Amino acid sequence: MNATSVLPPAERIAGLLQDPPDEPDMSAGYLDLLGPSAEPPPSPAQSVMQSTFLPRIYEKVWRPVGFNLAKGWPLGPDTATEQATARDWLGLAQPDDATKPPANVLDVACGPGNVTRALAAGVSPAGLVVGLDASETMLTRAAADTPATAPIGYVRGNAVDLPFRDATFDAVCCFGALYLFDDPWTAVDGMTRVLKPGGHLIILTSRRPLPLPTDLGRELVRRATGCTVFGDQEITSALADRGLTHIKHRRYPLMQLVLGVRPPKPPGRAARHLLTR
Repeated sequence: MNATSVLPPAERIAGLLQDPPDEPDMSAGYLDLLGPSAEPPPSPAQSVMQSTFLPRIYEKVWRPVGFNLAKGWPLGPDTATEQATARDWLGLAQPDDATKPPANVLDVACGPGNVTRALAAGVSPAGLVVGLDASETMLTRAAADTPATAPIGYVRGNAVDLPFRDATFDAVCCFGALYLFDDPWTAVDGMTRVLKPGGHLIILTSRRPLPLPTDLGRELVRRATGCTVFGDQEITSALADRGLTHIKHRRYPLMQLVLGVRPPKPPGRAARHLLTR
């Protein structure tokens, strides 16, 4: 498929949805699947992410300073290295590579789209990177900062109840968000569900360098801040429990990077017969 025959991102996203809307709302530059809602008051951390101020400073101040310190700056990886690692672990190309895969990629809780755009630099024009977030302010900034020619589309949706069909993405990424979810394990279930057999899932999230003394202590931290601080084995075990393999785990002082691969489907009876002859 050449670049001129590829459908616009919005039309391609509609084909990935479990229940595509009859009248898609793209008025704000992204597909809004939530509309006005009466959700419970957000946690303190979620309130910050939904503010109008944070999207303006997120990419150049908030994320590089906060995340790089959590990753052990100046010894830990900077933002560019982190994004290059994400493309590598997800099986995507690097920006200067001559050939790039036509992969479908999902960026869960994409915020203002900084990681979404970095992932799109590793796919061909026939590929598609979908950034999903619940924050209107974040998505407005993401849409404004994304070139119209990029193979990127944005969706306002629920990261814990992903609106996509099963096995639709070659790669799924969730960077710097899982610890904000009220139900992170259901979110991981959804990310695994929408991943194709052979697809890669990568998560960058919080890390607890020392164990909290009790489950009550962990719950108090979550309730006070709205953040879950995961232990070293929690994310890797969650991926293994969901059948993912080839797990990689990179630890930083206050963050961790984890990869899992959904196993390919076993060959059918005829294929198995040929393999054993």
